[in-house]
Amino acid sequence: GAMSVDSITDLSDNASELLEALQLSHPHELDPRRSRGKKKPLSLNPISWQVPRIVDKCCTHLETHGLQTVGIFRVGSSKKRVQQLREEFDQGLDVFLDEHQSVHDVAALLKEFLRDMPEPLIPRELYGAFLSTATMEGPVQLDTLQLLLFLLPPSHSDTLLRLLRFLGEVARHAESSWDPEGHQIPGNKMTASNLATVFGPNILQKEKPGEKDAGALNFEDSAAIILVLQRLIEHHHSLFMVSPEMQCDVLRRLFQTDPDVIEYLLRRK
Repeated sequence: GAMSVDSITDLSDNASELLEALQLSHPHELDPRRSRGKKKPLSLNPISWQVPRIVDKCCTHLETHGLQTVGIFRVGSSKKRVQQLREEFDQGLDVFLDEHQSVHDVAALLKEFLRDMPEPLIPRELYGAFLSTATMEGPVQLDTLQLLLFLLPPSHSDTLLRLLRFLGEVARHAESSWDPEGHQIPGNKMTASNLATVFGPNILQKEKPGEKDAGALNFEDSAAIILVLQRLIEHHHSLFMVSPEMQCDVLRRLFQTDPDVIEYLLRRK
């Protein structure tokens, strides 16, 4: 699609990086409301919402039709239908996912996309740093994970948040519940731990798929991957929020070094 570039590109690279750090501090950006049929231009502005269409559409479809599906992400799918959907997205077609699409096909498509990305959602250069948090506990672990998340490129950060928010919703429906009339609503049986087991190897990759030893993870790494992703699912909302104190520190630095950026932010708001 067409891309628009705002005047932010006129700012220095250093200022642009600081704006990227601020992009997580806008709560309204965490839950964008997009009306059907209204097409917004894509933007390279670092404080805009950057999530691949295929990820957002798959998550939205599964949130609508798949939360009560037992064993979602673990039940087999039709390879032929998944391949057809994949080709339609690859061709840039406006793919419309509705109740006629199999939940398991869309789930498989989402997993495939994350697995086959040239660079995983958590870049390989940060693989070891993220895994090292598995041995930490409590607030120290969460604080370290948050600082590592702040290092992600905006598109990775936004896409990971969209995925984690969806996975958190799936985990919230893992257990059976009852409606006001006393009818049982079946749970999907996919807890945060189960989801981390399925998605962990696709998000945290040490080697590129197909490379030598790409699939040969030792037990310690596999367990650490699951634990780290489970923590991200369970605490994603707080981990992706910039504290007022950190925001003030960034703004203070900007005021001293790049006052034009402050003016730009105020104009946007």
